[in-house]
Order: sequence, then structure tokens, then C-alpha cells
Amino acid sequence: MSSSHPLPGLVARLDKLCYHHGGASLPADKPHAFVYFITIRNDSERTVELFGRKWVVLYADGTRMVIEGDAIVGETPRLPPGEEFSYNSYHVVGMDASAQGSFHGVDEQGNKVHVVLPPFELQIPRP
Repeated sequence: MSSSHPLPGLVARLDKLCYHHGGASLPADKPHAFVYFITIRNDSERTVELFGRKWVVLYADGTRMVIEGDAIVGETPRLPPGEEFSYNSYHVVGMDASAQGSFHGVDEQGNKVHVVLPPFELQIPRP
């Protein structure tokens, strides 16, 4: 089984992070929603297709939640050199946390690749 490697020039960035108190639409133990907007840009020399993602959410109390899945918001973006894919999604929390994401796929030569999104803070606004 071959392992995945970072592809120089494939970059993920957090474009925007918004806090939303969801009220009754969110679980009582996780009433705070953070909507994030992310762009994955391919400035490498190879076409890349992304098949899935992994998130690690580290809570202020030291607990950790790992979320893995196929596709990225239901899509498997194919990114030729110079192209980018933007999307938004959200995390719900009951306390302050930090989140870090990664996206994995293959390049045009069949090599497994990934790109890591730097961690960002989910800080609940205080009155």
C-alpha cells in the first residue's frame, strides 16, 4: 500500500470563518456553529483529483473528534494546474476548539497526494 505525499503547489486556505448561534436548529450540547469558506488551489504542474477529506477537531477540554469521509461537500473536484475549488461547510461545537483539515486524492500519474489546511480557532464569542 503506497502512502500519500504532499504535492508542492497544492494549497488549501481558509478564506473566511463566520460564527452563527443556531438556536433550536442545533443540538443542545453543541449550540455554536462556525461556517467556514475554503479554497483549494492547484499551482503544481500536475492535474489532481480530490476524493475525500479528514478533519480533526480538538476541544478546549482536550478531547478530540476525527471526521473522515469520501468527497468534499459531495464533490470530487478535478483541478488542472492553475485551477481552484472553493466551498463552504460548518462545524458545531459546545466549547472553544481548533479545527484542522486535510484533503486527499491522486495526481495524473496515479500518485496518492494530500494537502493540509492549517489549523484555525473556533472561539465562541463571549458577551
